[in-house]
Amino acid sequence: MARATPKQLVAEVLEGRVQGIARLISKAEAGDEDGQEALAEVFRHTGRAHIVGITGVPGSGKSTLVAALTRELRVSGKTVGIIAVDPTSPFSGGAILGDRIRMAEVAQDSGVFIRSMATHGALGGLARASLDAADVLDAAGFDIVLIETVGVGQDEVDIVRAAQTVVVISAPGLGDDIQAIKAGILEIADIHVVSKCDRSDANDTVRALRGMLKLEVALSDAPQWAPPVIRTSVPEDLGIDKLRLAIAKHRRHLESSGRMDARRRRIMETRILKTAEDMIRNRFENRRDGAVSGLLDRVLAHELNPYGAARELLTALKEEGTHEAA
Repeated sequence: MARATPKQLVAEVLEGRVQGIARLISKAEAGDEDGQEALAEVFRHTGRAHIVGITGVPGSGKSTLVAALTRELRVSGKTVGIIAVDPTSPFSGGAILGDRIRMAEVAQDSGVFIRSMATHGALGGLARASLDAADVLDAAGFDIVLIETVGVGQDEVDIVRAAQTVVVISAPGLGDDIQAIKAGILEIADIHVVSKCDRSDANDTVRALRGMLKLEVALSDAPQWAPPVIRTSVPEDLGIDKLRLAIAKHRRHLESSGRMDARRRRIMETRILKTAEDMIRNRFENRRDGAVSGLLDRVLAHELNPYGAARELLTALKEEGTHEAA
């Protein structure tokens, strides 16, 4: 089969063809030059989808809840694109958890597109290609794009700068009822979800979250949005409809308050910085056997310290970029 041109790829995406969507996302992950040209054109057709980030501590049941939420969204008539961001395999470089296996039921729905993507070591746990994929799904006409992240830690909160609505999932029995708060989740969530509420100890997690949220509201000068705490249980079909409604309500709040533009601006800032980060990382990798090796020898010989070596490398990259521009 002949290789699709960037123009053909864009046409396939805009027509919502699954094969074209998948191919362009693959090109985004690979950093393919044709893919970059197609993505630039696709970007002009974005801005309609609601981008929802879903994160939470490992073991909170994110994928199970995402599948249940997707079914609920489909019943309401919405089409759904899912980007499941997983850790990178040290062997293949690909995503290792395989969310599509866990979401096998919804994956059969023609109104759902699921793609597992690797972090590729990105700072904050969210690779630049994940945001490109969100563009592709947006341009393809999906109403809701769900980005499910690896899990939350001190450095894995990039999703707040990549989504218009952020849903944070907590679960009972993970060792500490307020561990999510300690990980900085209280500040990033637009909507809190407590999963596995068929368990008796779920009430402790719900009370802890609501108590901390009340304190935050009391300390705030002018709270714009009060994040709800939603109890859910997938086996009992509890709270999934409330979550769908809360997401829709938050979008209406952003639009009516004028804060949607601020969210979009924040997302674009993240996009620019992540793209620049990728470019710099690639240039580092390309120089690994040359300049980096020489600097490493000097550092190991204690002729140069690591900070000085980093400055020399950045200077060399800057000079290289100046020569290329000329």
